[in-house]
Amino acid sequence: MPSTRHWSAYDGRARRPRAEALRAVCACGWRGAAEYPLDWATVGDQPLYEADVDLSGALADWTAHLSVVREAAVPLPEPLSALLVEMAGQLTVTAVDAPLAALRAAGVLERIAARVGREAAGALCGDGLSAEAVATGLGTTYSKALVMLPTEQDR
Repeated sequence: MPSTRHWSAYDGRARRPRAEALRAVCACGWRGAAEYPLDWATVGDQPLYEADVDLSGALADWTAHLSVVREAAVPLPEPLSALLVEMAGQLTVTAVDAPLAALRAAGVLERIAARVGREAAGALCGDGLSAEAVATGLGTTYSKALVMLPTEQDR
């Protein structure tokens, strides 16, 4: 049976429960402290995704959390950061002007990223860095960090 955690699914339709409030959450396990009550008198019988629900409080909480995550992540060296920004701009323009060339470039970048990622993950394991430290440094979840790191069998 398909399931979801998306807030708009909890409107009492299709035998789902009706949410009483909204709260920001993140894939890392963080949950916002504040709850934002839903006014069902205003929402009425329409689906939540069609209703004019004020998401500003929950979005502000989530944005603040993402700022904390970004601050804890390892910064990119400035020349690399600038190169990535420039490359993104060039790929965006190329996708409009020559989509097939942009798709080819994206494939090349995927292969480069996979190879360099494997090398970097191997180096991290050699350094004895924990999956928790990797997750914090990358600004990702513990489970995603585990997937990125090679197992003993892979080394």
